[in-house]
Amino acid sequence: MNVKKYKFPGVYIVIEDDGSERIATKNLVPGQKVYGERVIKWEGEEYRIWNPNRSKLAAAILNGLKNFPIKPGTNVLYLGIASGTTASHVSDIIGWEGKIFGIEFSPRVLRELVPLVEERRNIVPILGDATKPEEYRALVTKVDVIFEDVAQPTQAKILIDNAKVYLKSGGYGMIAIKSRSIDVT
Repeated sequence: MNVKKYKFPGVYIVIEDDGSERIATKNLVPGQKVYGERVIKWEGEEYRIWNPNRSKLAAAILNGLKNFPIKPGTNVLYLGIASGTTASHVSDIIGWEGKIFGIEFSPRVLRELVPLVEERRNIVPILGDATKPEEYRALVTKVDVIFEDVAQPTQAKILIDNAKVYLKSGGYGMIAIKSRSIDVT
């Protein structure tokens, strides 16, 4: 087995003994698993395998994403943070210098995030409606990246509305589009 840096800072390639490769992030909270992911220990560090079947962002990286603006120290507004599967890997990447402001509409789902944020203080969980960015203005600062993963027909408008309020000049917006959420009629 071997672990190498990937082309994006904070993302790694784990090369298995059989030659297969998987992407991973260095665990910001060693010993903590988030969603039952495999953990690899290599040269005194702990790496969490990033499952592309559980994370659209991991799938995008593996499918040739060209620009990945999330890196150490980045501040991220995460619309649709849910239980934190993908956010936990983003947390690993941005480190203690970065911050994730995680917006989630469902109180039940947000409760599932609580155990994660107890250890990962770089994630700020916020119960809110991503279609109303002014409602969480007092809790969110300007950010470098907005990552949106909400199943709404108005996804693009939601991203734009949040960008107008929270995105720094020169920042990036990323959107995970669920094809079933697109109205094709």
